[in-house]
Amino acid sequence: MKELVEVIAKALVEHPEEVVVTETEKENEIVIELKVASSDMGKVIGKQGRIAKAIRSVVKAAASREEKKVVVEIQ
Repeated sequence: MKELVEVIAKALVEHPEEVVVTETEKENEIVIELKVASSDMGKVIGKQGRIAKAIRSVVKAAASREEKKVVVEIQ
C-alpha cells in the first residue's frame, strides 16, 4: 500500500523528493500518512478533494484482498 501511495503522489507533485509516506498497522486497520510540501498540497487534494478521494479509492480497492480497513491521511 505504501509504495502505491508514494508512486501516485510523486507523479502529482512538483517536489517529489519531499514526499514522505509512512504506514502504521493496527489490529484491523492500516493507516497511511502522506506528507507533501505545502506548495504541493493543492495538487494532491485537488478541486473539492477529488484527487484525494481518488487516491483513497485506489488504495481501498488494492486493500480489499487483505480484508483490512485502510485509512489515507494527507498532511
